[in-house]
Amino acid sequence: METKTVQKQKSTSFKGIKSAGWVIVVCFVIAVCIYHFVLGNPSNFMNNDPNNHPLPGNFLGTIYKGGVIVPVIQTLLLTVIALSIERYLAIRAAYGRGSLAKFVANIKVALAANDMAKARELCDNQRGAVASVVGATLVKYAEMENNTELSKDQKQLAIQQELEEATALELPMMQENLPIIGTITTLGTLMGLLGTVIGMIRSFAALAAGGSADSMALSQGISEALINTAFGILTGALAVISYNYYTNKIDKLTFALDEVGFSIVQTFAATHK
Repeated sequence: METKTVQKQKSTSFKGIKSAGWVIVVCFVIAVCIYHFVLGNPSNFMNNDPNNHPLPGNFLGTIYKGGVIVPVIQTLLLTVIALSIERYLAIRAAYGRGSLAKFVANIKVALAANDMAKARELCDNQRGAVASVVGATLVKYAEMENNTELSKDQKQLAIQQELEEATALELPMMQENLPIIGTITTLGTLMGLLGTVIGMIRSFAALAAGGSADSMALSQGISEALINTAFGILTGALAVISYNYYTNKIDKLTFALDEVGFSIVQTFAATHK
């Protein structure tokens, strides 16, 4: 019955999106649509022609002049936002319903009183990855109490192994998609620099054309350089913030698991001969 409860907790908690590639594809489609139909809307430009200058003060038209790198960087930006939301939901589900610190403290109190029924009740109420791991460890704890064949050291080792195995199953799910966000941390900035280089090349090409500057080509090149730099920095900054935030949340969760696991093993060692 206890094992079924643990399995139910695992099946009902949100584990996140496994096919992040589709998220990127969807973000790319959205970015292209925004680029052509919102930023490139003729009403944003002089004479309703996207080939002309943007209307004075029209920010959307100015962004459009950033060139083809704009939808690429927008894709990265939208991907960071989408995966950050996805990781928030997944990690929040892993933490469970209530305060993780309070849950750990209550579990330690129940273990100190050797009240395993109370500890299991706390896991049922908390849910989430931490509660699932602790619940699976408590099931193994009960099995070892009824085991008459193994020595005390072997029982402690079995409980510790159950804790480590349950943790190893949960942690990858919490870390999923974080490497993509970490990659965009660098990639977003690099794409911004690429857009800057392309924009400057256009600017110098405009200056060299026919011995005099083509004002439209020159302004478009400078615009592309500045817009893409700004978007690249914004994307990289959001990716860094998101990656570090969720990494820190996972570290706290891992520490809580280690703390509770140590308490369970120590409780067994102190109450059994």
